[in-house]
Amino acid sequence: MNGLLYSGNYPEDIKKLNDAELEQLSGEIREQLVEIVSKTGGHLASNLGIVELTLALYSFLDPYKDRIIWDVGHQSYVHKILTGRNEQMETIRQLGGLSGFPKTSESDADAFNTGHSSTSVSAALGMCRARDLKGENYNVVAVIGDGSLTGGMALEAINDAGRTNTKLTVIINDNGMSIDQNVGGMSKRLSKIRSRRGYLKAKKGVKSVLAKIPRIGKPLDRAMHKIKESIKSYFVDSKLFEDFGFKHFGPVDGHNIKAMKVVLEQAFETNGPTIIHVVTKKGKGYAPAEENPSAFHGTNPFDKETGKTVTDNTISFSKTFGTKLKYMAEEDKDIVAVTAAMPTGTGLSIFKKEFPERYFDVGIAEQHAVTLCSGMSKGGLKPYVAIYSTFLQRAYDQLLHDAAIQDVPMVIGVDRAGVCGPDGETHQGIYDLSYLNHLPNVTVAAPCCAEELAQMMDVSKGVFEKDSKMLKGPFAIRYPAKDAYSFDRDFFKKNPVEYGKGVFMNYAPIVSFDIVIIAIGKMVETAMNSVAELRKRGIRALCFNARFLAPLDDENILQAIEKCGAAITIEDGVKCGGLGSSVAELLASKGIVVPFNMIGLPDETIPHGKIGEIHKIYGMDAMSLSDAAEKLVKAKKKQDAEN
Repeated sequence: MNGLLYSGNYPEDIKKLNDAELEQLSGEIREQLVEIVSKTGGHLASNLGIVELTLALYSFLDPYKDRIIWDVGHQSYVHKILTGRNEQMETIRQLGGLSGFPKTSESDADAFNTGHSSTSVSAALGMCRARDLKGENYNVVAVIGDGSLTGGMALEAINDAGRTNTKLTVIINDNGMSIDQNVGGMSKRLSKIRSRRGYLKAKKGVKSVLAKIPRIGKPLDRAMHKIKESIKSYFVDSKLFEDFGFKHFGPVDGHNIKAMKVVLEQAFETNGPTIIHVVTKKGKGYAPAEENPSAFHGTNPFDKETGKTVTDNTISFSKTFGTKLKYMAEEDKDIVAVTAAMPTGTGLSIFKKEFPERYFDVGIAEQHAVTLCSGMSKGGLKPYVAIYSTFLQRAYDQLLHDAAIQDVPMVIGVDRAGVCGPDGETHQGIYDLSYLNHLPNVTVAAPCCAEELAQMMDVSKGVFEKDSKMLKGPFAIRYPAKDAYSFDRDFFKKNPVEYGKGVFMNYAPIVSFDIVIIAIGKMVETAMNSVAELRKRGIRALCFNARFLAPLDDENILQAIEKCGAAITIEDGVKCGGLGSSVAELLASKGIVVPFNMIGLPDETIPHGKIGEIHKIYGMDAMSLSDAAEKLVKAKKKQDAEN
């Protein structure tokens, strides 16, 4: 292929390119990004916005020697292209292909695995301290977005680093957004600092005038540092990071390579911790992404000419949650909604539009979100908070200490639960069933379809009622992104959700069954497909939709196992501590011994790939489930024959 992108040996050759050639290369990289992501899906807008910054960095640094840590990591595609992986980019986020995030096992140029926000400064400071104690010599850079600075962990690390004299460079990639528009005090502070361009112009003018004054010009010029600080204070309150102990550079235009190289050189020559404020535009260079950066933060495959994504007609659980909550709030003025920087992704933008005064976006701060809800609940409100499963993990202590132990009513929409697919191991929402299941006073529910989700939200209102027989503590409802349920939806009108109760999906009193498949959440669909497959094999399987993990419907589960004499569970989560473990504990407590197996995920990192591909690898597809069930039925018949 023609062009600089395919003719150079990168990243080494970046140092040999002049500014005009770097500008040309940045354009070619953008074309490559659009070409690749339009086919594979992935994170486009953030990568388009960081092209020049990455090139400017590698004009000074060697990513194989120096340590560059990309906070969150969804903006690392440019880094991958420039570190020997350009030819593999068409495999990104595909099974067996490149990860969509930095991965140390993938390349020596990846210094640290990332995926969640606000971790980079802590990791970078740790590397600095290791370098200093071992007497080694390399640069350490953390590239963090302004959205990630709303995460408390980033501020904890900045507070720690600022009191040291270690050489650490923190680059704030300020594009005014995380996934949606940024909120909060940090965002406002950075917005003020962006106005420093006025300060830079004024400083240059003052220095020019002083140089022309006879006799006193030079003494005044030597006093320029103090004058500079006064001008800075006048134009913009940019001393936030300097008060933490960092030398502050910028703001600098993140799409001006020449300007960035000047600032980077100054920063790398400075001893002690430094912060460089770089202003960029998310989606830069591709009109559809510039106009709608939220839509192109994480996108499905799309038509690169029009920017239109491939149509997906499946029902969105997130939209169902947001729409249902809006209707509930119309009837109850005490209902409030909370999100941690994800109004669009969680469906709460629907609520925000109708009730802006009862909607609260706390930024990337899941811990704060949970404890905030506890405080709201204690004050008489009815908080509903929606957080992705993989991000709710970060608030485990708050769930336990500030909510569960205190038996505080709130409702948690655990979005993107189960295998997430292309985003891989850092984003797999496979642990929530287990880490919620063992918390005291917590209800854990999982709908198999949108109809069940809406009914569970109606049931959840009971936690706020003083005379309710339900548990009063947190009520968690976990669900994946899409509802693909293909069976009779009228079934749920005839069999509505009851608190703590499951439902038999195909029960017939006059039929004897060979095995019961106990499923929860989206795996009910898989279980029903398995029932149909087993019927072809001459095996009669009963499907029980557990609906609730905590409290578990012990009565109906025991009744089904007694009727069938064999049981198998399936869940879209890790087996340890989940549905299968709970049923096994139930059987053990009753002294019941029957052929039994549990299907789910092992306690190991789960790779990226399509959800169906991952399920098949781990025996969670309908055919594999049928094979496992058939094996149990044969074991039961053999056992019966021996007895």
